Parts: sequence; C-alpha cells; structure tokens
Amino acid sequence: MDSSRSELHAHTARLFEEKFDASPTLVASAPGRVNLIGEHTDYNEGFVLPAAIDRATAVALRPMEGEKLIIHAHNLNSTIMLSLGDLSPRKSGAWSNYIAGVASLLRERGVPLRGATMLVNSTVPRASGLSSSAALEVAAASALSALAGVEIPGVDMAALCQRAEHEFAGVQCGIMDQFISRLGRRDHALKIDCRSLEYEHVPFPPGVRLIVCNTNIRRGLASSEYNQRRAECSAAVAALAGTLRAVRSLRDVTPEQFHERESGLDPLVRKRARHVILENARVTDAVAALRRNDLSALGRLMLESHASLRDDYAVSCAELDAVVEICMETGAAIGARMTGAGFGGCAICLAPDAAAAGIIDRLKSDYPRRTGKQPGILVCTPDEGATVQNV
Repeated sequence: MDSSRSELHAHTARLFEEKFDASPTLVASAPGRVNLIGEHTDYNEGFVLPAAIDRATAVALRPMEGEKLIIHAHNLNSTIMLSLGDLSPRKSGAWSNYIAGVASLLRERGVPLRGATMLVNSTVPRASGLSSSAALEVAAASALSALAGVEIPGVDMAALCQRAEHEFAGVQCGIMDQFISRLGRRDHALKIDCRSLEYEHVPFPPGVRLIVCNTNIRRGLASSEYNQRRAECSAAVAALAGTLRAVRSLRDVTPEQFHERESGLDPLVRKRARHVILENARVTDAVAALRRNDLSALGRLMLESHASLRDDYAVSCAELDAVVEICMETGAAIGARMTGAGFGGCAICLAPDAAAAGIIDRLKSDYPRRTGKQPGILVCTPDEGATVQNV
C-alpha cells in the first residue's frame, strides 16, 4: 500500500477503537475512481477507461457473536444495526442498503458471514461523480469476505457489488465503477470491455497530473434522467436492429453503420445513440494514444467526449462546462472533460506537472466568478484497487 492508503487504514482503525473500545481484526479499503473517457457506454456493453484514485473508503471490523452487523459511518455520524437473517433493503436512499446488499449476496453465494462490529471511514467525496457508492460496496464486500476466510475473484466481486447496487440501492448502473474499484492498479488506467468483462491495464503517462474539480452541484444517480437515458439507448437498439440483425446493444454498431442509418432514427434517440457509438470508438483511440504517449491526441479525444456528452447525451451542465472551458483557456491543459454520470459532480483535467498549479489557481479564481460556487479541487494519481490488511 502507498502512504495515503496506509494512513487511511491506520486512521480508520483508531476510529474503530474509539467507537467500540476494541481493536479491529482487519481493515479493507477500496478506491473511488475517475473515468478518463468512455461515459455512459458501460450499460451499453461498450468500452470504458477509468482509473482508481488515491481517495478511498475503508471498513474496519471485528467479529462478534450472533447474527448482527453493527455499523458506524464515521463521516455521517450514523450507526445502524443489520440482522444477517433479514437483509432486505430499508427505505430508499439509506446508506446501509449498500452494505446490506453485498452482505445478502455474499450469503447467497455461500460465504459464511459472521456477526461483526464495523466502522466506515471515507476520503471519497460523496455525490460528486467519483463513485463513493462503489467504493463502499467493494470495501464492505472485501472486509466481510476476508473475515469469513473466503477469497472472491475480482471480476466476480465487481459483478456482485454491481448487483447489490441494482437490487438494494435501485440504481441500474453499469459495472465500471465496481470493476475499477476492485481491480485498479497504481499508475495505470484500466480498459474494460463491459460485455465480456475482459480488461487490460494501460500505463498512465508519467509527468502528468490528474486534476479533479468538484462543481459542488449535487446530482442523484438514481434520478429519472439516468434511467431515461438507458431507455433511449434501448429504443435506438430496437430501431437499428431492424436492419442490423446482429445488434443487441449499441456496442454492436460501428460508426460507419450508424452514419448510414441515422437519418431513420427519431432525432432524440439519434443523438443518444451517436454519443454512445462514437464514445466507444474514442475509448479505443484513447488507449492507442496512451500506448504511444500521444498526449495531444488524448486531449483532443477528451474534448470531443465532453462536447458529445454536452450536446448529444445532454448530461453536462453549465458548471461542468465552465470547468472544462477554464482549464482549456489556460493553454496549458492536455485535455478536460466531465466525468461520471453528469448532471453535476466532477470534471477532470490532465495537465503536465509544471502547469498543474497554474490551472488550479485559475479554477479557484474563475470558477466562482462564473458560477457563484466554490470548486472542490483534488489532485489525484491512479491508485491500487481493493486492499485488505490484518490489524
């Protein structure tokens, strides 16, 4: 583990001792993520290119007799009790549903869960598009399975945590967030094929900073807008399948096939499909650019992605657009784009080490003037996926 993750584990263990007057048996952690490119492609069985970041959620726990999980969320100052015999979801939006979901599905898988006291501590900003929910799911699943002495393969754990979010949190997310949180690698991005679940680690360029700017516009991932985009993509598949018999998702449509048929689509559905189909191609091109260290091409692809998300997929907002514009107006940024589901949350900027401070200063001065809000700025590096440490 690097120093930031080790410090998080140590801090979480101390918080556990203060709360429960005992030492934890183990601490597990899982990172948040940014997506370099490939947005809203994951639930269309396409390609994504996320990186785990050096902000993570940690879960410390200690076994106890009985069938109860007593869980304290430090950041929320909230404590709940779950019964392993009844892990049904609570009210919509309850943070405990993420843990109840993974616990329920681990039991279904045959993992012999034990009663435990648990403490959750996180450095991933909530509701910011950095996937705090997946970090919580993967950290909790890692902790509970480790306590039971069961090792779950990475892809299986990602799929289990995704299913927990579907069935317990009510968000029909793709698998990207859970996948990168479990399988990330330091100093690498991760190209994921969201259909086959094949993946490859792609080296992140040295000498480049990853600047994350939180717009401080909260967005609800489970909102009707997100699920509406999924419905619009399904409508595009149904329309295109009339002439392309092998199409079962937008992943199966090439840019050339789309351009030949787009005039026959409903105008709104056409825009949604165009984003997804061309975004898949941009992911492939971005991986090639990274491998040849062509930062100019990577930056151009990021800007094209943001424009598509803004104009065709309509998930950007004025604040996200402002971040991208401010970064690029400096003349020093490699590229910038919104990241995450949109409707607020974060935008990212890639910048040479020497230019990062100047870009951050410009964001701090210009973003409040343009939006009336203060930005939250993180400088991140690609980090490891889930980690378990015995105490």
